[in-house]
Amino acid sequence: MFKKILIANRGEIACRVIKTARKMGIATVAVYSDADAQALHVQMADEAVHIGPAPANQSYIVIDKIMDAIRQTGAEAVHPGYGFLSENKLFAEALEKEGVAFIGPPASAIEQMGDKITSKKIAQEAGVSTVPGYMGLIEDADEAVKISTEIGYPVMIKASAGGGGKGMRIAWNDQEAREGFQSSKNEAANSFGDDRIFIEKFVTQPRHIEIQVLADAHGNCIYLNERECSIQRRNQKVIEEAPSPFLDEATRQAMGQQSCDLARAVGYTSAGTVEFIVDGERNFYFLEMNTRLQVEHPVTELITGVDLVEQMIRVAYGETLTLAQEDIGINGWAMESRLYAEDPYRNFLPSIGRLTRYRPPAEVDTGPRIVRNDTGVYEGGEISMYYDPMIAKLCTWGATREEAIDGMRDALDGFEVEGIGHNLPFCAAVMDHPRFVSGEITTAFIAEEYPEGFEGVTLGETSLRRVAAAAAAMHRVAEIRRTRVSGRMDNHERKVGTDWVVSAQGVSMPVTIAADREGSTVTFEDGTAIRVASGWTPGDTLAHIDADGTALTLKVGKITQGFRMRYRGADLKVHVRSPRQAELAALMPEKLPPDTSKMLLCPMPGLVVKIDVEVGDEVQEGQALCTVEAMKMENILRAEKRAVVSKINAGPGDSLAVDEVILEFE
Repeated sequence: MFKKILIANRGEIACRVIKTARKMGIATVAVYSDADAQALHVQMADEAVHIGPAPANQSYIVIDKIMDAIRQTGAEAVHPGYGFLSENKLFAEALEKEGVAFIGPPASAIEQMGDKITSKKIAQEAGVSTVPGYMGLIEDADEAVKISTEIGYPVMIKASAGGGGKGMRIAWNDQEAREGFQSSKNEAANSFGDDRIFIEKFVTQPRHIEIQVLADAHGNCIYLNERECSIQRRNQKVIEEAPSPFLDEATRQAMGQQSCDLARAVGYTSAGTVEFIVDGERNFYFLEMNTRLQVEHPVTELITGVDLVEQMIRVAYGETLTLAQEDIGINGWAMESRLYAEDPYRNFLPSIGRLTRYRPPAEVDTGPRIVRNDTGVYEGGEISMYYDPMIAKLCTWGATREEAIDGMRDALDGFEVEGIGHNLPFCAAVMDHPRFVSGEITTAFIAEEYPEGFEGVTLGETSLRRVAAAAAAMHRVAEIRRTRVSGRMDNHERKVGTDWVVSAQGVSMPVTIAADREGSTVTFEDGTAIRVASGWTPGDTLAHIDADGTALTLKVGKITQGFRMRYRGADLKVHVRSPRQAELAALMPEKLPPDTSKMLLCPMPGLVVKIDVEVGDEVQEGQALCTVEAMKMENILRAEKRAVVSKINAGPGDSLAVDEVILEFE
């Protein structure tokens, strides 16, 4: 077996590979840029080599720098993770020339499958079902519009060398095809150094289901079932699960066999993923093959018990697969939520900064409920603008889909992240969404269920009352603590009352608290009572509450006369006041936010790519005003209403902070 491997990547996937290598007794080498000098993967590895400045195109995707690191350390093999050089045939060829093993497929397979146009042609020849589309290269926007019209809208515009949602647009008309072609081309050039574009029919009401394959160099190939990846935003997966709640065994077997046929057709070895679009009748169409380890591989590991990274290393060393197809079953159900550094309340735009608090739920690897968190960050670390915004993958396993979802709800409730915007509330909202719970989902789920963006969660009456009861009981505990403060005036004793008014979500709830040694009974005005038991003490940021036998995990922050509480995607200001305080609070005027209706604000930290208007221009609703790049994604900012541009405060190349004014209107 290899004695030392280098991981040509960063973040959570580098940490993930290091864990398996350590288990196998293999020494590891990390590489890092200026921005990652203090990164977790650097701390975990046995050795670390600096490879350049923060931008990936000056460090992580510079082949010569990775090769230098290999020579310096004497690494015998390289695991590329995902992204960066993982699907770069030139990198695989350079390693082969150097006599270093590539923990991935042969360069020829990367070349054939990494190019989406070539891969579709090979898939057709191998008997794999494919989506109708134009497989030739497209020169300009006019040709893109012509081809899109011939295929019939809607169409998907894709970068041939793309991945991770970059260089991808859906167009429903000529204008969107023209704009989408240019944006996809720009993103592809910036992210992959390859701006070739192709177009295919966009299948409506589709599910995104992928098959995990594993092949060795001795002619053996197996599939490890499927993953449902339909919960996507901007073509980027957010929630994944295994198995799919939609497939039957016959469809699973057909998809698996075709995936293995495709792998054999290109002489594939190592782990790989064949992605399909599946319609409502379980017809499936080949999308692409990812010749690398997928981000969402943990859910497959959880239901099969197979360590895919270990298998990749063993295959690269030349070993024969010890697993046969009949050895692969489906044990239980697994869920994965991707934690992104993005603000769900600002249309999921990137959010960067320092993690002032980062406390994942405790990992559990056995028992009726498994919790796994693959991460590459730590409390006090910084989320950089230079790389992908995903900071962790939270996974849960249960015997059934319902148990896996329930486990994910609790794990999300107990995941503390502060200092940046993040999508934990949104993931929690999805877990409680009736459509998701039913399994009746498509890739349009987010667009259809959150058409105006995510505005938070409104708790139902039952949940709201439980939270209110918990807040009242916790407030009483805090009040008792305050009565015991030292240095009080003589003959002055503060009494803690029993009558309070809890206000949350625009609702005022008068309550009476009766406390004893085991907890508190909180009685509402209509006579309903909730028994609250908890070990919470003032200052704890997590409260584990038992409310009439229902377990609640609440994130808690102190505010004046109450708490900020976060639960199941809801972010609440819960005030607990005496009846007189509540009476006076109701008379206070509401503080209104400043008027920014005549300004275009930068919605996230980013770089201005271009300004599409000039001072004096009259713009119409929906018109493109400027393009801002953040985390390698181009975002077109559009006019919300008809207006006249009165001032331009930024230009191409300017780096802007969130809420900086780009344009002003009359």
